[in-house]
Amino acid sequence: MKNLAYYTNLDYEIVIKKVSPEDGDGWFAYYKDFKGVMGDGESAIEAIESAQNTFSAFVEVSLAQGDNIPEPDTNEKSLRINISMPENLVNKIDSYIEPLHLSRSAFLQKAALREIGI
Repeated sequence: MKNLAYYTNLDYEIVIKKVSPEDGDGWFAYYKDFKGVMGDGESAIEAIESAQNTFSAFVEVSLAQGDNIPEPDTNEKSLRINISMPENLVNKIDSYIEPLHLSRSAFLQKAALREIGI
């Protein structure tokens, strides 16, 4: 049955960004597939939790209204690769992504997409 628990347990992508001090500082998170489903907080974790709460409310309203709720696209197949890089760089990446709660793979995907302009 496609209820709140069903949708909140699907693997939707949440994008997390650090907010600059000029824009209020803290963290901002949003669901990539749902415009307007977002949250913020003083930490990355708070921003994610806020976005998840917003998503739950969105799903509840959508279910009550009988709206279609798109599911994550699972057609794009991931390819496992083996890469080499200096240990110092790997350590710097790990330190950078730890507070963002990203995996190395997610970080490297985002960096590659940003670099090639997609």
